[in-house]
Amino acid sequence: MELTGFNPKQFKAVEAPSGPLLIVAGAGTGKTKTLTGRLLHLIKSGVPAGQICALTFTNKAAKEMEHRLEMHVANSLSKSGGNRSYAISAKPFVGTFHSLGAKILRSEAKQFGRTRGFTIFDNHDSFSLLKKVLRQFPQVKELKEGPAFFMDSISKIKNGMANLAQFTNSPRVAQCLVPEILKRYELRLKENNAFDFDDLIEKVVKLLSSDKKTREKYERAYPWMLVDEYQDINNSQYELIKLLAEKTQTLSVVGDDQQTIYTWRGSNFGFFLNFERDWRNAQIVVLDQNYRSTGNILSAASAVVSVNKNQRPKKLWTEKGGGDPIALVEAGDEDEEASWIVEEAQKIAAEHPGESIAILYRTNAQSRALEQELIRSELSYRIFGGLAFYERREIKDVLAALRYALNPQDEMANDRLSKTFSQRVNAELRTRLASAGQNQIQLIDVFIKSTNYLEYLERNFPNPEERRENIEELVHFASGFAELQTFLEAMSLLQATDNIKKDGHGVELMTIHLAKGLEFDHVFVAGAVEGLLPHARSLETEDELEEERRLLYVAMTRARKNLYISFFGLPSRFLSEIPSEFVKFRNLVSDTEVFSDDEERYITLD
Repeated sequence: MELTGFNPKQFKAVEAPSGPLLIVAGAGTGKTKTLTGRLLHLIKSGVPAGQICALTFTNKAAKEMEHRLEMHVANSLSKSGGNRSYAISAKPFVGTFHSLGAKILRSEAKQFGRTRGFTIFDNHDSFSLLKKVLRQFPQVKELKEGPAFFMDSISKIKNGMANLAQFTNSPRVAQCLVPEILKRYELRLKENNAFDFDDLIEKVVKLLSSDKKTREKYERAYPWMLVDEYQDINNSQYELIKLLAEKTQTLSVVGDDQQTIYTWRGSNFGFFLNFERDWRNAQIVVLDQNYRSTGNILSAASAVVSVNKNQRPKKLWTEKGGGDPIALVEAGDEDEEASWIVEEAQKIAAEHPGESIAILYRTNAQSRALEQELIRSELSYRIFGGLAFYERREIKDVLAALRYALNPQDEMANDRLSKTFSQRVNAELRTRLASAGQNQIQLIDVFIKSTNYLEYLERNFPNPEERRENIEELVHFASGFAELQTFLEAMSLLQATDNIKKDGHGVELMTIHLAKGLEFDHVFVAGAVEGLLPHARSLETEDELEEERRLLYVAMTRARKNLYISFFGLPSRFLSEIPSEFVKFRNLVSDTEVFSDDEERYITLD
């Protein structure tokens, strides 16, 4: 099973001696290839494939690793004339943390009062079950906090982001209720012969921690462990790794602290930074040759992220040439920015057919202006991992109220309002809408206040801030119309137009968070402004600000050939960290030819 095609540092990681190994893999340096090579090397060295456990964060990553493994084995068999010594007698376990947890729980279900045929409740199922539990707690109706708060609290406890003592000793009534609600919720899961998604790791950690015999069973089953995206593991995932690998110390992990962008979701990249402390005699290999981006893109992104203090410094390099400078563009507002982006995307699509184009942004609300311009220009697109702006629930709710105000006979609008709100709330809403006139901004205000809609979002959805931002963006757009009827006609036309990408061509739209792990020939980073990137909610601590900087780094390093960064209003403080020699500035507002920043304009941290 010959292993070839690795650069010297990749090869060093692939063939590192047995023991704890941290592979620090910068953006575009071939981390999946290297980790797969490490797995194949272990098998080549005599490790039984069935004793290897390779953990990833997504099914996509697991399938990619499995595919590379299968291709290598098939290639080896072909070169050897079918010699079965090149084949793998048993397959290693390659999957997500949660799929490993599910596999273990299937075998150990009896220890939790379940059968092997237990159901795994997804987020929707879990939320529905919790709502039923909350009916046993009538006091919850009087609280500001609703089902979403209790679901989030339970998830944080199960993922090691919080503990029961924090809730038991809290002065807040809602927090004090969490332990008892969790107890009832767990009982209902058991009655349903089910585990929720968080249980797939939390319950396994509890079992392995408390039952020495069971722990030894899985230490023997998987004495060799490999972990992808190690910088993103949370506390519970770390405990699972430690429980399985602490005795053998045969652990190989790969990741990049400069791409840590999920701490808000519980990831703790302290485990990555402190790997040598946690795993004795650890080996560290740094992959620094980038195979993705041009020199200008790579140097600019590296300059930005180098400002961060909390990291493992590394200097990436590439054999590719410098390439085109980064286009830094100032627009008058988000609509002018969107117009310019789409115009450039059209040129790229015409001049380079088949090459990939992506538009990245910090928040989902930013897609509104971009989608509108893409529809107008008849350029096909796809919202990656999300809904088109006008398909989002909160937007549909607001528009239903406006449609009713214009036309009370609108059956679809009536049905939506009736299904969303109680009979009492609906009656009050309809009365107020009838007397509010025909100004869309006033009507939106009436809708929000009559239904306590922002509180409704807070109580019932895990992402109320994002939904509020979508409504604010709708209000901003609506303010540009003189009357309600004209605005709703524009909405209908936008919703009716079919620009959805159906083939391999077109533009991909997505948040920067969803872009991690992907790459494109041409990348536009839209809305690089203060308040968006860095986000206004992420300015309280230096750690939050550093994560926002890493977000821009991730966005920039998605580009293979060309990178475009645009802004309007107050430019992101991060833009001044890009060395001018890598940038070509264009101002759509004035004749200014050089980008400049005034430090006094920026919010500073104490």
